Amino acid sequence: MTWSILTHDPATGAFGLAVSTCNFAVGAGVPFLRAGIGVCASQSFSNRYLGPPTLDALARGLSPRRAIDSVIAGDEGRGLRQIHTLDRTGDSAAWTGEHCVDFCGSAAAPGVSVAGNMLAGPAVIDNTLATYINTDGRLAERMLAAMDAGQAAGGDRRGRQSAALFVITTEDYPDLNIRVDDHSDPLVELRRLLAIWQRDREPGLANAPRRANPAGQTDLDAIDAGFIAAGSPLRTRR
Repeated sequence: MTWSILTHDPATGAFGLAVSTCNFAVGAGVPFLRAGIGVCASQSFSNRYLGPPTLDALARGLSPRRAIDSVIAGDEGRGLRQIHTLDRTGDSAAWTGEHCVDFCGSAAAPGVSVAGNMLAGPAVIDNTLATYINTDGRLAERMLAAMDAGQAAGGDRRGRQSAALFVITTEDYPDLNIRVDDHSDPLVELRRLLAIWQRDREPGLANAPRRANPAGQTDLDAIDAGFIAAGSPLRTRR
């Protein structure tokens, strides 16, 4: 019921995930990302309990193939599951159970993995992967271009409803976490939200609490200067 792309940028260490489906709120159940470790998507009658142990296995040093094999072995519903994962070396692995709805399958290249089920056909996966590989730019834009190509090839055979986009770098949480839970054209709406995030939220990431600066920006004069620069009447209390 879903197709997704997992990515890794070796230059920055960032991991990314984009996903779309004809189901409500796909961003709530499919994506799992962990800074410095990897990214995983659990889809097709999603079992959210598969994501965290897959990343735990990667953190222990298991390969993506062994990580997925170890996790799926304990799931009695594994025939209905689809799961793929990508680690910090750019290696990936995927599982598509024998009972997943056609078209279902996966494809990968170094630093990128694509998997889907209930799709219009194999071109959804192939075009998503090829477009990502052949597109330059930042991780988020490349993933959206790839997903657009998959949608143009037919996407989810049932239609469209939700999509989500994530990028994680150094923190315990994604820097970019935007979701479209219910929309007639979720990838178009996701692109609109990405532009707003880039304009309104991304510039403030450097001043937010982070591992390298747990308190973030606390200088009151600097905070007020930001209000002034934005034309806001707000000021911190003194």
